[in-house]
Amino acid sequence: MEAIYARLPARELPWDAATPPAALVHLVESGRVPPGRAVDFGCGGGNYSIYLARRGFDITGVDISPTAVALARRRARRRRVRCRFLTADVAGDLAALAGPFDFAFDWELLHHLFPDQRARYVRNVWEKLAPGGAYLSLCFSVRDPQFGGRGRYRTTSIGTVLYFSSEEELRALFTPGFSIRRLETIEVAGKRGPHLAVCAFMRRKLRWGASRAARQPGR
Repeated sequence: MEAIYARLPARELPWDAATPPAALVHLVESGRVPPGRAVDFGCGGGNYSIYLARRGFDITGVDISPTAVALARRRARRRRVRCRFLTADVAGDLAALAGPFDFAFDWELLHHLFPDQRARYVRNVWEKLAPGGAYLSLCFSVRDPQFGGRGRYRTTSIGTVLYFSSEEELRALFTPGFSIRRLETIEVAGKRGPHLAVCAFMRRKLRWGASRAARQPGR
């Protein structure tokens, strides 16, 4: 990811969008996720962190790419909003990220993490959230027709290899730590055409592995 951020201008990055996604905007503007401490995992150039800061959130963005984090900081300064940005591996050691947070989200991050990284990442999210904290996650669906439209591992036009997921495997991934309130496949806009993606909204359980049936839909 660092090589891609260093090589390509932001306008050519498929995931760098100035407009925040509708699912995030709906949660914030409906009041289902009120202002509080929030963390943007895989923040990239920081556009969504900046949106949340403007909506009253105390926001920290985390990304593995130092170039992405530097871009996010420049954007925040230009727009005169207060955000914190941290360079770290979201599936690694996050000791430098001081929780707990009231809200965590990742948008088009999880398909960059392969199955052997995902359990550690989701446990990291759980550990940084306060009990009952909200978590929004979206990643490309195995039903998405882009990048050849077949298989779980697909190579993109800029050379990244993505892992495409089913609703069932994401439900299994999230259930040990989270009470799932909504999990569904939706269409999201992309710079090179729309994608089918699995969108999940959930709340952190008090204990990891606690048995509690997922509820859909609702708060």
